[in-house]
Amino acid sequence: MANGKVALVTGASRGAGAGIARGFGELGYTVYVTGRTVAPGDAKGWDGTVLPGTVAQTAADVTERGGKGIAVMCDHADDAQVARVFEQIADEQNGQLDVLVNNAAYMHPQLIEQKKFWEKELAAMGILDVGLRSAYVASWHAAKMMVARGSGVIAMGSSFGGTCYMHGPAYGAQKAGLDKFAHDMGHDFQGTGVRCFSIWMGPLITERSMIARTQHPEQYEGFLESAENPEFTAHIIDALANDPRGAELSGSTLIGAEIAKELGVTDRGKERPSYREMLGNPPVKNPAAVY
Repeated sequence: MANGKVALVTGASRGAGAGIARGFGELGYTVYVTGRTVAPGDAKGWDGTVLPGTVAQTAADVTERGGKGIAVMCDHADDAQVARVFEQIADEQNGQLDVLVNNAAYMHPQLIEQKKFWEKELAAMGILDVGLRSAYVASWHAAKMMVARGSGVIAMGSSFGGTCYMHGPAYGAQKAGLDKFAHDMGHDFQGTGVRCFSIWMGPLITERSMIARTQHPEQYEGFLESAENPEFTAHIIDALANDPRGAELSGSTLIGAEIAKELGVTDRGKERPSYREMLGNPPVKNPAAVY
C-alpha cells in the first residue's frame, strides 16, 4: 500500500540498485529507478554473460511489491540527463523527494580480477566518474529539493572497501569518497531536517555476485549462507529516516548489519553478520570544521 513517500535509486537496472528499489516498493514508496539498460541483453557480466534486468523491469517489480515504480533511462555520466531526472520528479511529485540512494557505479569487467592496478585497463578508474562524481551531482540536485521541504535522506551505497583493500585502489577510493561525502554533507545539512548516511553493505546476492561465485569459488565459499538481500538496505534506510536517532547519526558511515540490529530491522527475518572484525572499522565522525 502506498505510503506517500518518494525515493530515487540510481543505477537500478539490476544488482544492488534493483534490490534496494524493490525494498522500497515493499514499504509502499513511489520509486524512481534510473539506469542505462532499456532492452534485455544490453548489459554483460564479468565473463561476458548477458545479465538480466532493465529499468522497466525493476520499476515493474517495485509495483508488484506494493509500491509504484517509475523507470527513467539515465546515463549518470551525463549531467544534463541527471538534471532532467530531478526536474521530472519535481514536476510529477510537487517537489517531493524523501530519499535518494546513490548506487550507480561503473563496474569494469576486470574489477574483481586479482591483478595489480597497473595490470588492469586504465578504464577501471571509470568508477570515479560514475560512482563518485555522479553521487555528488545527484546529491546536489536532491539537496535543493529536500532542504526546501525541510526533510529527506541521502544515502550512499558503500562497503568495507572504503578502508580495507578491496578490488584495488579505484574501487577503494570511490567507497572512501562516498563515506566522506556523507560525512561532509551531513555537516552541511545540520539544522535543515535532511539526513545523510553512508551504508556499508555486506556481501550481496546479485546477478554479478552469482557469476563471480561461479568464476571464483575459492573467494566466495559459503557466500549464500551469510549474503544480504539488497532489499535489506532499503529497509535500513527507511528506518534511519524515521528513527529519532537518525538525526544524531547523520553524517555517519554505518555498517548496515550493525545498525539494523539497533533499529530492529531484519533481512527476511534473519540478522546478518557484521564483518567489522575481519575487514575493519568505518571512519568516525570528526567534529572539527574548517571553512
